[in-house]
Amino acid sequence: MSPAPTRFLNLGILAHVDAGKTTLTERLLHLGGAIDELGSVDSGTTRTDTLALERRRGITIKSAVVSFTLGDRRINVVDTPGHPDFIAEVERVLGVLDGAILVLSAVEGVQPQTRILMRALQRLRVPTLLFVNKIDRVGADLDRVVAAVRTRLSPDVLVMGQVRQAGSRAAEFCVSRYDDPAFAERATTTLAEHDEPLLRGYVDGAVVSAGRLRTAISAQTTAGLLHPVFAGSAATGAGVGDLMASLSTLLPTASGYAEDAVSARVFKVERGSGGEKVAYLRMLRGTVRPRQLLELPGGRSGKPSALETYGDRGWELVDSLGPGTIGRIHGVPAVRVGDTAGDVPDPAEPQFPPPTLEAAVRTERPEDGPALRSALAQLADQDPLINVHVDASGRPTVSLYGRVQQEVLEATLADEYGVQARFADASVLHIERPSGVGTAVERLNTPSNPYQATIGLRIEPADPGTGIRFVVAVAARDVPLYLYGDVSRFAATVEQHVRGALAAGLYGWAVTDCVVTLIEVAYSVADGPPSKRGPRSTALDYRKVAPVVCVQALRRAGTQVCEPVLRVSLEIPEDHAAALQSVLGRMGAEPVGQWQAGAMARIEARLVAARLHELQHQLPDLTGGEGVLQYRFDGYQPVHGRPPRRGE
Repeated sequence: MSPAPTRFLNLGILAHVDAGKTTLTERLLHLGGAIDELGSVDSGTTRTDTLALERRRGITIKSAVVSFTLGDRRINVVDTPGHPDFIAEVERVLGVLDGAILVLSAVEGVQPQTRILMRALQRLRVPTLLFVNKIDRVGADLDRVVAAVRTRLSPDVLVMGQVRQAGSRAAEFCVSRYDDPAFAERATTTLAEHDEPLLRGYVDGAVVSAGRLRTAISAQTTAGLLHPVFAGSAATGAGVGDLMASLSTLLPTASGYAEDAVSARVFKVERGSGGEKVAYLRMLRGTVRPRQLLELPGGRSGKPSALETYGDRGWELVDSLGPGTIGRIHGVPAVRVGDTAGDVPDPAEPQFPPPTLEAAVRTERPEDGPALRSALAQLADQDPLINVHVDASGRPTVSLYGRVQQEVLEATLADEYGVQARFADASVLHIERPSGVGTAVERLNTPSNPYQATIGLRIEPADPGTGIRFVVAVAARDVPLYLYGDVSRFAATVEQHVRGALAAGLYGWAVTDCVVTLIEVAYSVADGPPSKRGPRSTALDYRKVAPVVCVQALRRAGTQVCEPVLRVSLEIPEDHAAALQSVLGRMGAEPVGQWQAGAMARIEARLVAARLHELQHQLPDLTGGEGVLQYRFDGYQPVHGRPPRRGE
């Protein structure tokens, strides 16, 4: 009899920075028998923080995969960054998870990044357990944290036990029994919010059995309707065993059939020791084997030379990757972060905010310029959002979320590429949107067109936040199929050229939120009619003429420069609210609302990103040091006055 196939649970561990998620990951690996000794964040010996910079700073910068066995399940744990500068790294991971643990501190409670992560988990419907960590620290208060969770994250939580001796090394978490009357009462009232039969029975006074409670809690957790709350200390191990046991009873395993066509998602790309690309992917369906062709977006493809999964001794070579597996593939140079391989059903689009800052980079030694550009190109492969761009003076620039990310890039260039680089002061990153409709055509065999190809494009505005959409409105007979094989490959190639041209608009900023329509195309042949007669058109002709036509159409459409806007939320003493409102008014902030919460006031407003640093600098003096500022990206708005040019 053949052994039963392995059941996989791909588990994300997420938290605000310093809540203890990496220590929790280490404790789970130890309890699962994957490691003999616990590593330490402080000493830089954890299994997931492998980068030298991560160990120096004591924070997670890149997502990492480790694994252990729990009963008949293989748990693939993905440890993610906690600092908000790396939110894009976290969002890519969320799309490959079966379940998640969101870690909170029993002292600090709900923190800014906690709210952002919870919103993303709820949006993607990832089944999520909450773990209130650090119950051994002075000031730990589970009830206070749970109250904050209910008001700021979700009311649909169920505390699975009680903390005893909080704030001491002897602190412990005692899990409630399902047949305990007090727990059964709490569980029933919570579950009844999403279970009509259970609600009717509760109203009629029926007693819910322990088995029914267990089944309902598991079902609602799997559906993302309920978030069971555990507590403990990753440092001492208190409560972690109970959390670990719940992984088998409350979270779902991966599904999919090995015989199906391949379907997978790439969530991370790094460089191997020899500089080659190594891609991390989550298998959804089907089976991948070495030298098997993988179809990637945009007509790209590749055949992996080697496959790996994380086993008891780390990353190990395997003969195949099946459904539910998280693995690594080597030997596919065309692969990119965010790629899907094969047909991915209803792919969840990440919704991380775009970077709002940009900084120029220079080398300390002029002769290192080529090495810097090569290194930045490789880093952009791993994280496309750094969006390497060359400014008007020829210096490379990168897009950033914040200062910590800038420090990480600077250290990475030095440690991994041997390039000593320095960043200029970051400036706000704008965008351009078309302000009207513009059409342009360059036809072959005409004085203005030196290329043997015809391209016509129309550019028009689209709804904010929709990005660039490319539409083909030409007949297949006009497409040079002898070059591209089919219309879709030709369209993908022209779209690539168009997107390249739109990377710098009339003021130098990237153009977005538009529809670009291919309205005319033609190619020349030696025996064609006079208007199309000439040397046979080549791919180079289309590569050269498409950007020219795109720029012409954009000039006729015109563009509007827009700046990023943040939704800021401030919690301040009530008696300082008037002074803060006055300052926000002088900064041009748009009020959203003000609420009272005891002696504190909460103010929300929309503020242009360029004024954020000024607000952060003034807040302590305005609030006696008691103000708390949180913010998130809230779109773009047109710049008032003279539009800024990139690089000025």
